Amino acid sequence: MTAEARQDVKTKGPHVVRRRVLGTLAVVGAWSVLVAGTAPAAMAAGDVRSKQWYLDVMRAEEMWEVTTGEGIKVAVIDTGVNPSTPSLKGQVLKGLDATGIGKETDDYKGHGTTMAELIAGTGKGGGLQGLAPGVKIIPMRISNTEFQNNNPVNGTDAVDAIRAAADSDAQIISMSFGSEYSSTDERAAVKYAESKGKLFFASAGNNAKEGNKKEYPAAYPHVIGVASADKKGNVADYSRYGGSVDIASPGNDIPRWCNEKFQSYCYGDGGTSAATAIASASAALLWSAHRDWTANQVLRVLFDTASRTWKESERSSYLGNGLIRPGVNILHGKGDPGDPDINPLTDEKTPDLSGSPTPSPASSASAKAPDDKSGDKAVVAGSAEKADDSNTGLIIGGVAVVAVLAAGTLAVVRRRRSA
Repeated sequence: MTAEARQDVKTKGPHVVRRRVLGTLAVVGAWSVLVAGTAPAAMAAGDVRSKQWYLDVMRAEEMWEVTTGEGIKVAVIDTGVNPSTPSLKGQVLKGLDATGIGKETDDYKGHGTTMAELIAGTGKGGGLQGLAPGVKIIPMRISNTEFQNNNPVNGTDAVDAIRAAADSDAQIISMSFGSEYSSTDERAAVKYAESKGKLFFASAGNNAKEGNKKEYPAAYPHVIGVASADKKGNVADYSRYGGSVDIASPGNDIPRWCNEKFQSYCYGDGGTSAATAIASASAALLWSAHRDWTANQVLRVLFDTASRTWKESERSSYLGNGLIRPGVNILHGKGDPGDPDINPLTDEKTPDLSGSPTPSPASSASAKAPDDKSGDKAVVAGSAEKADDSNTGLIIGGVAVVAVLAAGTLAVVRRRRSA
């Protein structure tokens, strides 16, 4: 559908990329949104791959002929990751349980395992096929509000997980959690992750129709906030919009594990959680193909090659810099990596990267990246505004997030949720 109206909103501030936000009012012709209260339909494992529509749209199999993300590790900050699902066997490394209760491989919700499979799943056993199946996952387990209310958890688990991810061998941090609360400690942890050369993706949130409040850490300036888009490239009506949205990724109509029992997948909207995982996998593919690039260069090319109908100097309040399309670079060599030391989110020089575990230099996208020789062993475990007017979308070219309060604050107040 075409946009009915457009309004340019200019905001003052030092950050170039987040300086001009372009808002739109559009009518969307078709949605596949799961109505609240409707039970998701379970599906046989063999049906899962056929429901992952974005893999074909993004030309995943063609990209895998160049790289599958090998040599890249992604820290998944979530409800835990079960390494024993058929799709994740051999894909999960040692991580951290930051809650203080249980292990990082104890997924109390099924959410974290879904995110890990969307990133690095092999698809074996009829499971979810990851966009970057050569990636290894480092799980960082934190608590949601329900878990907090039922267990005496570590009150700074999110901050501890972010810092642990920053100190790990992961090049990318993926956090599909959100909270309306910000904290000084978490902001400092995010800055620390930047100083270690990490790319930090977080879900923008699914609260567009429930106040559209900012969610953290996606709203921090140094975190890439990810919105959710559908098959036509329209932003989902639940996806949070505003200045903290930096890019959009597939999130509608994506399968997920129904619960922590891991007996079946359910079909419905993956939300900005799934969008964040897929954006993280996109970055992993790009970084694996350009191992000598910095995080800034990987992100700049993701922005540069994103699909949009507006000027490059502007941002959509719904889709940020546009719809993510790693294939434009991997398959066609497009995109300018630019200055390795300037963060494209803030247009500021990145803090000292001397301690950053940067990937070793290797081939460009024209040749397949080498296999991971790291020797790591896998873990074995028993507004009425609804959409942007861009529908050029994911077809062209091959295409949260938690802020904890100070220690001692009641867990129920934090309202931390998966996005």
